[in-house]
Amino acid sequence: MKLRKDKWEIARLEDLSQDIEYGITASSDDTGNTVLLRITDINETGRLNDGLRFTTVNEKTYAKYELKQNNVLIARSGATAGKPYIHKSGERFVFASYLLRILLKEDKINPDYFFSFLNSPNYLKQLNGIKIGSAQPNVNTTNLGTLKIPVPPLEEQKQIASLFQSIETSMEYVEGQEKNLMQLKNNLLRDLFSEKQHFGHHLKEKDFETVKFDKVAINISERVEPKKTTLITYVGLEHLDADNLRIERTGTPDDVIGTKLKIYKGDIIFGKRRAYLRKVAVSHFDGIASAHSMILRANEKYIEKDFLPYFMQSDTFMSRAVQISEGSLSPTIKNKTLAQQEFTLPKKEKQKELISIFKQFDLTMDQLKQQKTTLKNLKQKLLDDILG
Repeated sequence: MKLRKDKWEIARLEDLSQDIEYGITASSDDTGNTVLLRITDINETGRLNDGLRFTTVNEKTYAKYELKQNNVLIARSGATAGKPYIHKSGERFVFASYLLRILLKEDKINPDYFFSFLNSPNYLKQLNGIKIGSAQPNVNTTNLGTLKIPVPPLEEQKQIASLFQSIETSMEYVEGQEKNLMQLKNNLLRDLFSEKQHFGHHLKEKDFETVKFDKVAINISERVEPKKTTLITYVGLEHLDADNLRIERTGTPDDVIGTKLKIYKGDIIFGKRRAYLRKVAVSHFDGIASAHSMILRANEKYIEKDFLPYFMQSDTFMSRAVQISEGSLSPTIKNKTLAQQEFTLPKKEKQKELISIFKQFDLTMDQLKQQKTTLKNLKQKLLDDILG
């Protein structure tokens, strides 16, 4: 794409928009038939989260606050102040009061191009300059109108928007593949450890045995004081992701106080507090972990080391973990209680083949995540190069 930046203008948003409007003050109503779009419904990528809420509005109010195709919204307060969203849904939507709608003059600026600008480093830099307040930063219609926007000819705007939309489409496709693969893996784990106890034609009833958890998993409770350790890596429950055996983020012992648990490379870290969050991972380093986790090591006499974490990812294990958790505000599993739980597992001699299958799932998902990261980095580089 050949850009003619010598033909570009710099215009203020107030000159490119008909109006900047506040949303409706309304409460969610599960019996309503109109989506009430809130700040919390928009994620960091500008897409909608699951679990949209509904409201009831009369037709006159709906007409005033109706979201139409290509309407651009910006969050106006809090930690997400300035976060953008472009509306593409055909459902009935109204937008809440903590969102601002920008009605663009589309003969001057293309909505998709403008949304691309709102994801650029140029916008983020200007945004920091127009926010008001420190404890609760916000943007208002006056300050938002002062944004300076690079404005190419309309045809170039459409080309630029199309470029970024193609990258977004590719990212969404990769995310879809990732979700489908995860669902397939979970389905296989569910069938393997359910009462059906099957895995295609690989296993028969005689290939399974019932064992107590403490026979296959050894609980490690070696204590560490963060201020006294020479270890450099800390893993809290906040560093673990649901249904992901890989640890993607870590902290340091300097971040925490109080006695923690020692972890060795290859140990399993399981979040025993709020087990419904499905946090289990395998450590690829020596370090320390939250005392709200459980550190487990496979008893290799009875189970393959690499098979135990896959079993712990299954719905069968996680459902049992939730059932035996104690407490209402912060339900937690007692080590002794988990140790006595009985599970039906494939016999050890059958586990290696299963491990290779599940490892292939994880390898493919890692490749998809890398593709997504590459696309994200490409998008950011182009945003900086073109709209920076």
